[in-house]
Amino acid sequence: MRWKNKKIPEGEFMDVRKEVLATWPTGKDVDLQDAIDYLKKIPDERNFAKKLEVAKKEGRTLAQPRAGVPLLDEHIELLQYLQDEGGCDLLPSTIDAYTRQNRYEEGEQGIIESQKAGRSLMNGFPAVNHGVHNVRHVVESVKLPLQARHGTPDARLLAEIIHAGGYTSNEGGGISYNIPYAKAVSIEKTLEYWQYCDRLVGFYEDNGISINREPFGPLTGTLVPPSTSNAVAIIEALLAAEQGVKSITVGYGQCGNLVQDVAAIRALEEQTEEYLHKYGYNDCVVTTVFHQWMGGFPADEARAFGVIALGSTAAALAGATKVIVKTPHEAFGIPTKEANASGIKATKMVLNLLEGQRMPSSQSLSHEIEIIKAETKCMVDKMFELGNGDLIAGTIKGFEAGIIDIPFGPSKYNAGKMMPARDNEGSIRYLMTGNIPFTKDLLDFNRAKLEERAKYENRKVDFQMTVDDVFAVGKGRLIGRVEGK
Repeated sequence: MRWKNKKIPEGEFMDVRKEVLATWPTGKDVDLQDAIDYLKKIPDERNFAKKLEVAKKEGRTLAQPRAGVPLLDEHIELLQYLQDEGGCDLLPSTIDAYTRQNRYEEGEQGIIESQKAGRSLMNGFPAVNHGVHNVRHVVESVKLPLQARHGTPDARLLAEIIHAGGYTSNEGGGISYNIPYAKAVSIEKTLEYWQYCDRLVGFYEDNGISINREPFGPLTGTLVPPSTSNAVAIIEALLAAEQGVKSITVGYGQCGNLVQDVAAIRALEEQTEEYLHKYGYNDCVVTTVFHQWMGGFPADEARAFGVIALGSTAAALAGATKVIVKTPHEAFGIPTKEANASGIKATKMVLNLLEGQRMPSSQSLSHEIEIIKAETKCMVDKMFELGNGDLIAGTIKGFEAGIIDIPFGPSKYNAGKMMPARDNEGSIRYLMTGNIPFTKDLLDFNRAKLEERAKYENRKVDFQMTVDDVFAVGKGRLIGRVEGK
């Protein structure tokens, strides 16, 4: 493990690349100079990083769905449908579960079985199995920028394939694609793997190619307090910048209280830029992504559209650079392309109606931004302190100590001592803080907000609040109230 947050020397990086590319036969088709030449031919309007930068300057919020199927032609058909019928601004390739676990042999079998069945038997697009040539076929079949979205602790070979194939954005990070996704992969290893992914993007940047990197904001997607996800995003942004990444999109998953959601995005963008400048990364473009509701969805389609519309409203009023779109079939599993397109259309309608509008300044909004920033600073600064100024060492030690503690994370490297719950206005607060190093003022604030709810509902402040809140939206409410309230 490289215990330092330092840019990997090019010679050392190239030596590791040989090992990475040798892990599956399609790796042999990756040629960096050929990839550079290919990427330079992609026009700006189809480059993810450049399109985001333009949107930020113009104050527009772009819409991007999730989507991916295993067979090449079907995947292209799906993306074309979302582009032409759905009217999205950016395209994804959601990667399959086998690839996420580096189980490429099973991915190969999954493709064969899907071909035999004549339908998708996998939950995404196995880009590594398809290889550079087929990935380029996807890129050349659509008119919009493409991003790989996945959940892969070790995405090194995947990153090589997608970027050489023409994808100009990759989602993930050493924390955000570990703690919410894996049980027994160490933070130490995933930070190393994602240093590689970021160094690859830095290499392309050094050769004149703009490629976007996006830490995964929602984490576990269930009652994640804004300061927890913001702290992870800032750390991953700093680690990416050290490896030469210039286009960074920091993300946040909708919590449901409109003021808190707007405050979270604004605090995230401002604080990410503050930390980047503080540590000397002055040439990065920071954009933001707002993820529509990541928790349980109502089964009723009309109610699901209501959840989608609320998320679209929050994204627009916050001034997020893009919004990740949900579908009215979230409660049933993988959506049809028609349902996916419907979610995009509903989102775009709200974005169009709110174009140019922002949530006005208010005492409650300013105070929420202040609280989120203060909580975030406690966590991020403690990571630097534990690492004696080195963020890699500090992050490893910080997770061991529970300085950042992600709710409901399956990883054994996550402390699991923090528990969230909603306050009386639906904002997510810290019910139990575990070892998170908040000041007394912040601890008192969180407790007081939960006591307000407890008094209103005539109940105790306890873990049952958390349980009730987890299931509330699926039942048609934001707050898991006791019966009769």
